[in-house]
Amino acid sequence: MRFTACYTKLEEGYGYMGQLLEWPNVITDGESLEDCRDSLIEVAAEMADIYEEDGLEIPDVSLTVETIDIPVKKSERALLAHVG
Repeated sequence: MRFTACYTKLEEGYGYMGQLLEWPNVITDGESLEDCRDSLIEVAAEMADIYEEDGLEIPDVSLTVETIDIPVKKSERALLAHVG
């Protein structure tokens, strides 16, 4: 199966957080992007086994992902930078 991974760089020195967009219950972290990716694949495989054992369906969602520009005032950009 193919899923869409999303990675967020955490605060300085804390690595990355990764999550599958189609399967939000699959979330993990890692010191580097590569570590996070490897961990995400491992966690997803473990979750797939658990779902199969419990008779649950693995999400089969088709997503369309795109980057869009949002007009934000300069003062709001500084505030958003501290949030994300």
